[in-house]
Amino acid sequence: MEFFRNPNIDFLGKKWYFLAFSLVFSVAGILSMLFWHGIPLGVDFRGGTLVYVKFSHAPNDNVIRAALQKAGLQRARIQRYGPVSNNEVLIDLDVRETSEKALDEGKTQIINALETNAPAGKQDLNNASSLTLQNYLLEKDPLHVSTDANQRYAAVAQAIVNHRDKAKSGVLSSLDELTGAVDPAVVSTLSDGFFVSDFGVRNVEIVGPQVGQQLRKQALLATIYSLAGMLIYLGFRFEWIYGVAAVVTVFHDTLITLGAFSLMNKEISLTVIAAILTLIGYSNNDTIVVFDRIRENLKLMRREKLADIVNRSINQTLSRTILTAGLTFLTVLALYLFGGEVLHGFSFALVVGILIGTYSSIAIAAPILVAYQDWRGTRGKQPLIVSGPKAKASPGKTKVASNQ
Repeated sequence: MEFFRNPNIDFLGKKWYFLAFSLVFSVAGILSMLFWHGIPLGVDFRGGTLVYVKFSHAPNDNVIRAALQKAGLQRARIQRYGPVSNNEVLIDLDVRETSEKALDEGKTQIINALETNAPAGKQDLNNASSLTLQNYLLEKDPLHVSTDANQRYAAVAQAIVNHRDKAKSGVLSSLDELTGAVDPAVVSTLSDGFFVSDFGVRNVEIVGPQVGQQLRKQALLATIYSLAGMLIYLGFRFEWIYGVAAVVTVFHDTLITLGAFSLMNKEISLTVIAAILTLIGYSNNDTIVVFDRIRENLKLMRREKLADIVNRSINQTLSRTILTAGLTFLTVLALYLFGGEVLHGFSFALVVGILIGTYSSIAIAAPILVAYQDWRGTRGKQPLIVSGPKAKASPGKTKVASNQ
């Protein structure tokens, strides 16, 4: 299947338009990272406290954000978590201590911020611990226990928590939902000292600053190693200039993708780094296809100019490039639209990266070879050498691509 039959597009003739396009998006991303949103690192890299909250109804992000800001948590970040029907929200706080006290502090901050209409003198049953319930029941003694009251009410309190967290997924809609799980006298007593809010804090996690710093270092090293491996492979597979062109192209793709995250103020997490490493391989594969065709054509069209050979090679691989990139793009676009909030950053990086990677394989990588050839010509040096690994020249023939 072909989208284009014998295309004859002068890509190199439009190189200045491509350069302007790349400069606009690259500079916009750099300016955003330096002066606007910065590099929006996720909690994986900067450290912080993650509070998982489940609501009894569909949460309103604006209402939650306003409540958090009113409570002094202006820097809290909110994102949906899990399927939409679960009504779960992930709140990211800048609490970076790794102690039990910090865990309790993060939970308490969220509860106090969201409980805007709490009845005076009553506790929230959806966020009460088993120990809190046990102590309250011991004090009120609704079952009139004469012996082993502590053990008996500990079991009752645990039954309440289990029913709330397992049967009701962490959020009770009313005290009546405890009927059948515990004695009616217990339910009646709880109604005097507890109320039911519309949310429950399911879990609290902390990523310390030391862990975040280590993850940043590992992510940077992973990217550098992948680029170095690419340079070595292409230098062996083709010539070193091909490796340089590929690395420059991938750097271009990565810069624009990171710039898009900064411009859109989307957090960069470990999954985003995984997506970027995936893009490095994907973009490199697309570039190799074009380079391989250039090398083949250099052997067949020795008397043609390098610019003409590069143009023809890009046109010959254009249908393959569009088909491959188009199908991949549709897949990641579906992932972005329907994959949920957890995969949002990962799929966004792929959506942007595949578009930019396909563009750069055509408009950036191959023209670098021509630019390098022209630069060598102005310095009076030999033309660009193109050869495969362990290739040998045939008698009477040369392995150079003539630019004459």
